[in-house]
Amino acid sequence: MATLRVDTVSGIGTEGTVLKGGLRFRSKNYLTLPKGDTGQRGGSRALFGGGYLHPSGFDGGISYLQMESTGNTIDFGDLTVDRGIPASTASSIRGLWAGGGVPGGVSDVIDYVTILTTGAALDFGNLTVARKYFGGSGNETRGIFSGGDRAPGPISDVIDFVTIASTGNASDFGNLLAATEHCGSCSSPTRSVTAGGGTPSRVNVIQYVEIATTGNSTNFGDLTATRKSIDGASSNTRGLFAGGSTPSLVKSIDYITIATTGDAADFGDLITDNHHYGVASNNTKAIWAGGYSGSGAGYNLLEFVNIATTGDASDWGDTFRNRKYHAGCSNAHGGLTQ
Repeated sequence: MATLRVDTVSGIGTEGTVLKGGLRFRSKNYLTLPKGDTGQRGGSRALFGGGYLHPSGFDGGISYLQMESTGNTIDFGDLTVDRGIPASTASSIRGLWAGGGVPGGVSDVIDYVTILTTGAALDFGNLTVARKYFGGSGNETRGIFSGGDRAPGPISDVIDFVTIASTGNASDFGNLLAATEHCGSCSSPTRSVTAGGGTPSRVNVIQYVEIATTGNSTNFGDLTATRKSIDGASSNTRGLFAGGSTPSLVKSIDYITIATTGDAADFGDLITDNHHYGVASNNTKAIWAGGYSGSGAGYNLLEFVNIATTGDASDWGDTFRNRKYHAGCSNAHGGLTQ
């Protein structure tokens, strides 16, 4: 059980009072939440931001969907800068997008939104190193950004972190096992896991850090195949890594148990051979949006899996733009569920 302090409640508050949804007053001003309830109201919301629209160029749009039921994405607002291939992370309140490719180079800008309030993103701060093609993960407190391409500079092994509740520039967390781009990341409440990517050669390495403790990453195990341009999603116990190139495009999904180091196992397949999706997850579902088959416009397909049950992805709906090279987050991903 979790406990939530309530400073102002009108007409209720005696010990033992039960509210709608199973909330119970433990004592004056304190609510006891049912197991698994984080106190978030308004449902699980997935957001997808940035990307590339063919043939017009970099995109700053943000779209969203409610994760309780299948359907299409809806316009949310815009990032402060049009960009593709950013990384994203979130708390239960804020969604962040960092870095990415912009005309003529790469960005170090970090934007944020309040997830339950549609509207334009605001400036959060800056990364320690401008880059694209990198992984984003985190928990309720910290956002973690791992690796990336510093084009025209070298590939990066940098791990940055931010305190999500406090705007400001990112700080150095540590380093990956090797400089890596095109990697995917996911998290539990305690661990951030990064997998695959290019050094620039494709790798199958899975590595992790403990989110609360700065330092370098540690080897976790291996993916089922070497690949880059993959995307990560997670419940609070299981991490998924999907799609990418080997160099042929693949639709395979791997999974790990985040608390237990070891090699990934086969989970199932996406609907399409694809890469450069936006992906978001809550404690039960992972949703992939859009993506790219290697030429022309991005897809508008949304597809999902139930994280606890191995198997192939199913259709969820459509994105409101055919978009590739974007990044997703949610207010209920695995790193938030205690």
